[in-house]
Amino acid sequence: MAQPAPLMPHATASWLVDNTSLSFEQIAEFCGLHILEVQAMADDLASSKYTGRDPVHSGELTHAEIERGQADVNYSLKMQRAPVDVSRTKGPRYTPVSKRQDKPDGIAWIIRNHPEISDAQIGKLIGTTRNTINAIRERTHWNIQNIQPKDPVTLGLCSQRELDAAVARAAKKAGTDVGETAVEESRDDRARLIEELRAERDTAVKAAVEAAQEAEAEAWLEAKRAAEADEANA
Repeated sequence: MAQPAPLMPHATASWLVDNTSLSFEQIAEFCGLHILEVQAMADDLASSKYTGRDPVHSGELTHAEIERGQADVNYSLKMQRAPVDVSRTKGPRYTPVSKRQDKPDGIAWIIRNHPEISDAQIGKLIGTTRNTINAIRERTHWNIQNIQPKDPVTLGLCSQRELDAAVARAAKKAGTDVGETAVEESRDDRARLIEELRAERDTAVKAAVEAAQEAEAEAWLEAKRAAEADEANA
């Protein structure tokens, strides 16, 4: 039986990335995330910067366990104390306010790439209503012109494990098999998105450096003109 994930997997992964030398694979496995999610955190490409959560303080890990992992990249971290389950009997899945605007993009991505997933499954996975799903499917949503299908895992709306489980359940119910090809295509899409985000970041950094250099050169010229003017008036 697989061990439970930390209570706040993304925040825990962010803390482990910033405060340990554990490999991305070890962090992803312990937190129940996809390795690309951890890579995005390390590259500051996540859709929002997570506030780190110390798993040692919460009792989910010990310093000794982290040291074992740092000493052996093949070592799998073991949960020291399972998080207390917090369950809700009614209502949709909770999504942070900062990410709610991303829900339509995630829903559109699932509808386009995994039509076998039912509306009920989408609602549970993303935390939305059937009315919203139908509006996006039928293109009657009030903001349909601005909705761009994006991987809900990359958006932070669900974990890769949850998405894979939903796809597997839907395929089993439909009597079909989910092959490695479908999984690889999903991962390739995510990898391409991360590469695009990295390229955009590099372009922005380059532009900022060039702007700073231009400003510095302009300031130097102004200072030179002022000095020459002072000499001429002396």
